[in-house]
Amino acid sequence: MRNQSVSKGVVLEAIDLSKQVSSPEGTLTILSGVSFQILEGESVAVVGPSGAGKSTLLALLAGLDLPSEGHVVLNGANLSELDEDGRAGVRADSVGFVFQSFHLVPSLNALENVMLPLELAGRSDARSAARDIIEQVGLKDRWSHYPSQLSGGEKQRVAIARAFATEPTVLFADEPTGNLDSRTGNNIMELMFELNRSSATTLVLVTHDNSLAQRCDRILALDAGRLESDSEVAA
Repeated sequence: MRNQSVSKGVVLEAIDLSKQVSSPEGTLTILSGVSFQILEGESVAVVGPSGAGKSTLLALLAGLDLPSEGHVVLNGANLSELDEDGRAGVRADSVGFVFQSFHLVPSLNALENVMLPLELAGRSDARSAARDIIEQVGLKDRWSHYPSQLSGGEKQRVAIARAFATEPTVLFADEPTGNLDSRTGNNIMELMFELNRSSATTLVLVTHDNSLAQRCDRILALDAGRLESDSEVAA
């Protein structure tokens, strides 16, 4: 699937990223010398075998963790130059997340889950904006239901609505269809790609699903912590 965005602005850049951690066996290198740029409105798949460093890379790109070497520039901000509060501010302004396990607040209904980031951002129109995107993801008749009353696909739709509600510059998705059956997963990804196209939000997707990766604009392939290839997908 090709994104039709014509903007060429760089919104996310990894510059010589490396990550080492201590282990009983000594220092373990998870990422080594990873560099790339991602443009506004692109959809980019991060692929590779288990243990390749995909989720670690996502955490570094989002400022949830810091690299041992190198740095990340997200929407113009060098994350390594910021303290945790500064990185949290960049995430609040620029980032959305969709996870495999949904991460909904169980005591809030679907609408309230979507309203939460809007209220934290101080939006006076949080309820009406959340209503609009709940309808956009096909849940206008389920907005008052709690997570325990929703199917897995419905929970992920709520999670996607919450992630897109603040119109983030970049949306990070870590195996977003991993807990869903094939048909539901396909529907969820169709929704994510449609929102990616309509909002110009950049999508960075970690997946084991090669057919899903092929629907993105580009594929970053990791192996043993190194970027093995950075390729565009044919239209």
